[in-house]
Amino acid sequence: MTKKIKSKRMKSAVEKIKKPEYSPEEACQLLKEIGATKFDETVDVSVNLGVDPRHADQNVRGAVVLPHGLGKTVRVLVFAKGEKIKEAEEAGADYVGGEELAKKIQGGWLDFDATVATPDMMPVVGRLGKILAPRGLMPNPKVGTVTLDVKTAISDVKAGKVEFKVNKAGIVQVPVGKKSFEAKKLQENFSSLMEAITKARPSGAKGTYIKSVYLSSTMSPSLKIDASSLK
Repeated sequence: MTKKIKSKRMKSAVEKIKKPEYSPEEACQLLKEIGATKFDETVDVSVNLGVDPRHADQNVRGAVVLPHGLGKTVRVLVFAKGEKIKEAEEAGADYVGGEELAKKIQGGWLDFDATVATPDMMPVVGRLGKILAPRGLMPNPKVGTVTLDVKTAISDVKAGKVEFKVNKAGIVQVPVGKKSFEAKKLQENFSSLMEAITKARPSGAKGTYIKSVYLSSTMSPSLKIDASSLK
């Protein structure tokens, strides 16, 4: 029987994990100390929620502007027309348009990271649902990306706004920064996300809402967060 062999880097990282659970502060600091790669790893949070997404009253979805952003340049595409085109361009949108952008996307172009749309453009955007939705790029009024206030929407996205949505397994997975961030900044981004997820608790959720939380970077093992430290 062939035995799975871990890389030396992963073995070294695992050896530094001395406890079964960590406070957010401890976990953010430890993540910066374990492993070493040639690129700036993304730090992710995985939250297991006590909900059943199959029921409409137990869906969890929202957005939050992380205080220290995500450590990357976000390319924003805006679907708009009329005076809103100029407003979007002045607000720093990378791409602004209507039908012509829709045709480019249908042709396979996806060189952008977030999408904003004015309400009157949703008939156009709606046709792109099968392309945008699976990639997390579909604008939605619930998270503020379908709006007439395109200036604020663009500003929030570029400042580090992240969306979260529970998947079929009841898990929310969201990036909260880069490994190069100071531990304190990672912890503050983490706290902002957890506060938003807590506030998004649906009416149909019963019993324990936040069942477990894990913090990890792209190439690191996961660190379990002590649930008592989240209160």
